[in-house]
Amino acid sequence: MPESFVSSLSSYRSPAVFNPWGEVDVKNDADAGGPQIRSAQLLHYLQERIGYADCLLCAEAIGYQGGHFSGIPMTSERLLLGGLRHKKLEPAMVFQNLQPQRTSRVELRAAGFTEPTATIVWGFLADRNIDPRRVVLWNAFPWHPYHPEKGLLSNRTPKPDELVAGHLVLQQMLALGKFTQVIAIGEKSSLQMQQLGISATKVRHPANGGAGKFRLQLEALLR
Repeated sequence: MPESFVSSLSSYRSPAVFNPWGEVDVKNDADAGGPQIRSAQLLHYLQERIGYADCLLCAEAIGYQGGHFSGIPMTSERLLLGGLRHKKLEPAMVFQNLQPQRTSRVELRAAGFTEPTATIVWGFLADRNIDPRRVVLWNAFPWHPYHPEKGLLSNRTPKPDELVAGHLVLQQMLALGKFTQVIAIGEKSSLQMQQLGISATKVRHPANGGAGKFRLQLEALLR
């Protein structure tokens, strides 16, 4: 069940890794209620998809501009707050039965954090009129790895030993969702799928000039 799955995510702890659903970002969260808000938002996101979605779209790790504050992989606060309506992205695309909330301090980003990859992924679904509930967005490492010397508002590649814990969660997600299609975003995510023996189709990561190829490849798979 999504409830027990989300609850289990909150217990993970590791140096230089932030757990959005179990930890307070003391410096950047608006208040101590961040983990509860992020957990509720992830739960509603999954409840509207598990049992209906046929595709798992999996990237590498949570980023500080996305799931760190929204609680949902490849999803930004700004999208949840309605700040991307000019791009035809509505908060209701993410979930409908809960009032979206931000968890970051307003002084950091007045309109909330926004993540380029997240905007491209959600924008693709909107532009192609693909039901967003057909797809569950996830990460091979579901927490946020950061550079200790740069602080929580940074991203880094997960270490091999960290990925082991993430892979256990990925297996749980696959069992929970019973997806008919798994798509890996980028080389790193694809390699992790191969190591686990998971049959997945690789698409180009939209970062660093890859957005056009990402859209073309994903459209062919989700048509």
